[in-house]
Amino acid sequence: MIAVNKLPTISTKNALPYFFKLSLFAFALALLSGCAGTVDVKPTPVAVRPVEKEVVPPAVDYALSLQGTPYRYGKASPEEGFDCSGFVKHVYERNGVHLPRTVSEMKETLTPVPKNNIHSGDLVFFNTSGNAVSHVGIYVNESNFVHAPSSRTGKVMVSSLKTNYWRDRFVDARRP
Repeated sequence: MIAVNKLPTISTKNALPYFFKLSLFAFALALLSGCAGTVDVKPTPVAVRPVEKEVVPPAVDYALSLQGTPYRYGKASPEEGFDCSGFVKHVYERNGVHLPRTVSEMKETLTPVPKNNIHSGDLVFFNTSGNAVSHVGIYVNESNFVHAPSSRTGKVMVSSLKTNYWRDRFVDARRP
């Protein structure tokens, strides 16, 4: 006959510590077995949309390449210099888009764009002299625009729509 080991008898006097140790052992065993299991859990793929960087149109690239070109009232070429509308007209004609010569004619003939939907290459219009519109630039991105501001600044440059001066004078945006 084979002897069967008997479980130790537990008196009511020492039952609580024994139960506590057994519970602690069972809890530790459950934790460890959960980590060592062989269940094949595959993560559910999440469709991640790539961050789309706005493509800079060739007209904007060309406009940016003209930074530093002198400001000259009434002029519209890199050799002679630019005023604001001459700059915009030159940039777009170089890219196959014919625009009117003056700021007001540009604003009148082009398609309006809501301020919250301005894209690279759109034209931004300003009131810098008390007229309805008196200045134009080409929107680049992130509230920046390239323009031929004035004889005071003296050259084609990039400015921000966030500065007080340009923010306070912003009138409209149009798409060529």
